[in-house]
Amino acid sequence: MNAWHHLLAATDLSAPARHAADRAALIAADRGAALTLLHVTPAGPLNELRAWLGPQADAAERLQSETRMRLEALAGELAAAHGIEVRAVEVDGAVLDELHERADALDTGLIVLGARGAGWLRRLAIGTTSERLLRRTRRPILVVRQLPHERYRRVIVATDFSPAAAPVLELARRAAPQARLILFHAFEVPFEEKLQFAGVDPATIARYREHARSMAVHRLQDLARDHGLLPSEWEPLVVEGDASLRLVEQEQELDADLVVLGKHGQSAVEDLLLGSVTKHVLAEGSVDVLVATTPDAPVHRRPR
Repeated sequence: MNAWHHLLAATDLSAPARHAADRAALIAADRGAALTLLHVTPAGPLNELRAWLGPQADAAERLQSETRMRLEALAGELAAAHGIEVRAVEVDGAVLDELHERADALDTGLIVLGARGAGWLRRLAIGTTSERLLRRTRRPILVVRQLPHERYRRVIVATDFSPAAAPVLELARRAAPQARLILFHAFEVPFEEKLQFAGVDPATIARYREHARSMAVHRLQDLARDHGLLPSEWEPLVVEGDASLRLVEQEQELDADLVVLGKHGQSAVEDLLLGSVTKHVLAEGSVDVLVATTPDAPVHRRPR
């Protein structure tokens, strides 16, 4: 697998946002990568503050100076704790533009956000800005909810067996190289209610259900084998029902600490569906979420 040479973590320096910085540093240490901490002060509110303060506008500059000092202190703390290179960047501007442009300029392999920041970061992680970022960037995004006490241990990897499945699995292995992977697939019997109304034998529907489940398990086994996963490194999980609801249920039942999924499906219709799954898991789940945004990323298999 290709190493991530650089990671980018957005922070607003709130206590909850510290979770994202800590997780980014932990992953950077595992990958031998550098880390940039980015703080963006929204330009609009800053300019309004300067206009309102008038002759005392230098107070706005003092606020920014204090922010830079806190950001640099955090960078130094993470560098010392994890033995990695950490750079602090403080800018003002449009949050989405700055984050996207910095990620491209640094060619970062992963963008890390906190799900429970304050102010602009909270809106970025769970609001419409996050969805715009997912549509705009080709870089994977990790949304951190939990305090990272340790490396990821149990990771649910959602797959719909589309061409995007391989990059999602590789992304999970890159972010959590020591974790046990749970390869997840949700299926539904198409038009089940209409089939029942049309008089289709319930036994026939039950046979289709078992066939769909069996085929999904075989495809998960093929996926794992094609990517060189050892039996001790993964397990299959095939469930019936709505993927977004089942994912949130299973993350709790299985005591998972990360869910990995993509944003693209097999068709335009499934692309919309999977997009809704991603948004539901981001909004309703309680564990970290890693979204693969590059379905055409190359696949690097481990030699057997």
